[in-house]
Parts: sequence; C-alpha cells; structure tokens
Amino acid sequence: MINMTLRDHIAEIVSFSDQEFEYISSHFHYKKMKKNQFLVQAGQQKVNKYFVLSGILKSYYVDKNDKEHIVQFAQPDWWITDYNAFFNNKESTIYIDCITDCELLYISHNDLEKLSAEFHKMEHFFRIKSNAGYVASQERILAMLNLSSMERYNHFIKSYPNLIQSIPKYLIASYIGVSREMLSRVSKNVTNHTK
Repeated sequence: MINMTLRDHIAEIVSFSDQEFEYISSHFHYKKMKKNQFLVQAGQQKVNKYFVLSGILKSYYVDKNDKEHIVQFAQPDWWITDYNAFFNNKESTIYIDCITDCELLYISHNDLEKLSAEFHKMEHFFRIKSNAGYVASQERILAMLNLSSMERYNHFIKSYPNLIQSIPKYLIASYIGVSREMLSRVSKNVTNHTK
C-alpha cells in the first residue's frame, strides 16, 4: 500500500517495471511521526528528503529574535526537506515539524544520486519535481513582493485549498507575511465578499 502510493506518484511522470520499482523502492524508508514532533532541526548534520504519505508538515526558519517564518507546508503527495542542507551537504538552517500525525517515506542524498545515475527516468522524475518546487518558490516570492494582504490570502486559498481548514490561522499568517490580527481582518473580508 505504502509503495503503491509512491509508485502512483512516480508514475505521474515516468513508469517502471515491477522489478525496477521494487529496486527503486528499496532505497526509500518508512517513518511515522506524531503531531509536533521534529523531523529536522536547525544544526542537524544529515538531512533526508521526505515524501509525505499522510499528514501535514511545516518547514520554518527562526530568526535572531526567535520569530518563526514559515518556508513551506507539505501535505500528502508532496516532498519536503531543507534543500540547501540536502543538496549541498550542509548543516540544516531550518526546522521541519509535524502539524498533524504523519507517515513519510524518506531517501538519503546518496541514494537519490545513486538512483538518478542508474535510471535516467528517476533523474528526470526528480528534476521535474525540483523544477515544480522552483516555480512555486518564485510564485510565492512574487506574491510577497506584489500582492496586498488580501490578495496573498486569496492566493493561498486558491493554491492550497486542502490546507486552509487543516492548519492554524497563525501559521497561515506567518506564511503569507501578515500579523494574526491582519489575517483575521483579511479572512473576514474574504468571507463577507463570498456571501
């Protein structure tokens, strides 16, 4: 069942024989996490790349004033890691923790590189996933630079409809770069406009 979820996810881009997929899936490992448990902590040396089977996670940076800044949310069928730490073998600078109970599959950097070298289709799969991440990151930066608070909230609702009811409002506020009070006003305005 777990491997079928991963196989279906990969098959959206590339396909493999049963034997090939069995070998590929042997490089992924299962992990079950509880709500509020840390997956990655700042300062951690070895970081894996995680595929979300169930649950919701957040990655965030803590600034010098101990304020959290949400970098990414991840829900089922999404990937999450500290990308700089993972790809450049550096110490992690962000935290990743579970907003809900989670089930994950993870792969090490060495195993990802190994599969990419052995299977051109896996290299293609990981490249497509990385490109989608770059696009989402650019869209978020441009939204932060160009959109009003209400527009950013609307953009979040359209981009992540499954998350809006599943995560606390203060996390959404951090993600879109507004105070909790501002988010409360903005969300009321959006609700009033949709009535």
